[in-house]
Amino acid sequence: MVEPIRWGILATGGIASTFVEDLALLDDCRVTAVASRSAERAAAFAKKYDIPHAWDSVQALAADDEVDIVYVATPHSHHYLPTLRLLEAGKHVLCEKAFAYNAAQARTMFDVAREHQRFLMEAMWTRCNPAIREMRRAIKEGMIGEVVSVNGNFSIAGDMPPSHRLRNPELAGGALLDLGVYPVTLAHLALGAPESVSAVAVMDPVTGVDAQTAITLTYPNAIAQLSCSYRGGPGNEVTIAGTEGRIELKEYAYRPSGYTLVRYNEAPREVEAPYVGHGYVHEALEVHRALRQGRLESTLVPPQSTLEVMAILDEVRSQIGLRYPGETHPQQS
Repeated sequence: MVEPIRWGILATGGIASTFVEDLALLDDCRVTAVASRSAERAAAFAKKYDIPHAWDSVQALAADDEVDIVYVATPHSHHYLPTLRLLEAGKHVLCEKAFAYNAAQARTMFDVAREHQRFLMEAMWTRCNPAIREMRRAIKEGMIGEVVSVNGNFSIAGDMPPSHRLRNPELAGGALLDLGVYPVTLAHLALGAPESVSAVAVMDPVTGVDAQTAITLTYPNAIAQLSCSYRGGPGNEVTIAGTEGRIELKEYAYRPSGYTLVRYNEAPREVEAPYVGHGYVHEALEVHRALRQGRLESTLVPPQSTLEVMAILDEVRSQIGLRYPGETHPQQS
């Protein structure tokens, strides 16, 4: 009988709930602890999901001997320091995207993980999605020829108050880090790190974060045109085009259950690759595989990819003039 991997959960919001519900679909793990700044919220979450321990701080969670790995589900602004504390306490960490404020923080996080011989991975579920993995295989096998363009968008619309995490600069809000990270990640999956980045944005007149951002990434033989917005926009679709065909990821492009393969002069073909549960099962499985094999890095979400995407987001923010209060830039080693 294999020993279960014991999960701790940091934060009690919607994404933490969804992740715990997906962990319940796996038989080789247990959720043993949850932590929140509010003892009441932690206790309520623990009661709802039958979790043995409820803590009111990161420090208490880090000291829990019955936790092997922690899922950090806090806002972007609260990823860096909690992750460092957990790693230094000997916990493995799965940290939500956007991984940190900036690439310098992300680099420090990975450095600390290596120093303490702990596993650390960005919770970019899209990279672990079965349809995306199948899409990558098709691209590598030349099904659409040489990739020449990526066009993608992720937009939502809603009546959000200035305090909402998407609009709040104190929580590293804005369309880019929360929504834009997805089309940027898909462009990176298809084309890697770009030669140059250009970006423009419409800023929120009340809070000053980016409400709508357009990005162009240029490569030696390709261009990616990407956008994100919380004030409405095009459909949340991505098209990866090559010299011999294209792949269309329809809504919801960032958690697809399949894609359309269009080879030029051939009839479109629907490729099905459904995900399990809410879709978070697959990143949990990747974490379990790595821990069972004694690996400290993921092969599906490698540190280098996280750092390269964060560097793109840094350049976009520099060009649109978005800096967050409290943002730190660790010294380069």
